[in-house]
Amino acid sequence: MLLRYFYDRNLAQASYMVGCAKTGEALIVDPARDIQPYLEAATKEGLRITHVTETHIHADFVSGSRELSAATGATMYLSDMGDENWKYGYADDPKAILVRDGDFWMVGNIKVEVLHTPGHTPEHISFMITDTAGADKPIGVFTGDFLFVGDVGRPDLLEEAAGLMGTAEPGAHRQFHTVKRFKEMPDYLQIWPAHGAGSACGKALGAVPSTTLGYEKLFNPAFQFEDEDEFVNWLLKDQPEAPIYFAQMKKVNKEGPALLSELQEPRKMDRAQLNNLLEAEELVIDLRDRGVFADGYVAGTINVPATNDFFSTYVGWYVDYAKPIYFVAPSEASFPQLLKALRAIG
Repeated sequence: MLLRYFYDRNLAQASYMVGCAKTGEALIVDPARDIQPYLEAATKEGLRITHVTETHIHADFVSGSRELSAATGATMYLSDMGDENWKYGYADDPKAILVRDGDFWMVGNIKVEVLHTPGHTPEHISFMITDTAGADKPIGVFTGDFLFVGDVGRPDLLEEAAGLMGTAEPGAHRQFHTVKRFKEMPDYLQIWPAHGAGSACGKALGAVPSTTLGYEKLFNPAFQFEDEDEFVNWLLKDQPEAPIYFAQMKKVNKEGPALLSELQEPRKMDRAQLNNLLEAEELVIDLRDRGVFADGYVAGTINVPATNDFFSTYVGWYVDYAKPIYFVAPSEASFPQLLKALRAIG
């Protein structure tokens, strides 16, 4: 079994490649929209990406499952848990298979078992991995936004981001029972979460990329509660404000993101056109460093330096997805890479 870790610092988002060396098959878990790193890693390791899956309908980045499936022909495994509000709009894709708690599939000799882990969202699932070529017990779990290093996923995003009122407290109760289920699992299980420090999907995520269930049982605050109401009160308290773009991401990922090949390329504008935009009170974000911006900014623009960690998340605070958005780039050569980061949030 081969395991590779990918991390987007702008979004504090982790994704993974699991490969079977014997058959050359590979699974990508929670892929980002930019699929090139997965394609390059698979080629380097001599693998074919045959399966792709995600733990839930993400709120903080555009899922790359459709993009990756279109590029490789990989089968998509999507959650069929939760109520009708959280069913995938593209589940009728011939390359999509809906999965429920207890289902499993094989990636070569690697068994991928589905665990329903609701709380962060109703449809949330995790994936328990067993390398059957050398073991009859699982090695670890891809926990998505359920279990992080030092934290668990917040249950209030459906209210905060998607506007589904009255869902936070029931979600917190579901999270309690999901944690309770994991308390009964072996301490040796490795935990591979979908986010790290800086993500708004929890309130105290650790910066270490992975952990073990035994360690989390000892030191994760969520595992220290026996009383359900006390857990719910703790979980709902002091959660960070959710970026406003989360609502759009939920909608995009539920309905199915457009493929990158279907998107229009940005058009270049001159200074006169920029002035006209500002006079019309259009949103213009300057991505240059603060010092450069201070030395020669255009009045009316907003400075969000692209060199900052989480810059695309900061951009998401300002964006109205129903309106055009314009950028001042540090250079023409730098813009393609910045465009990838911006398209990661739609």
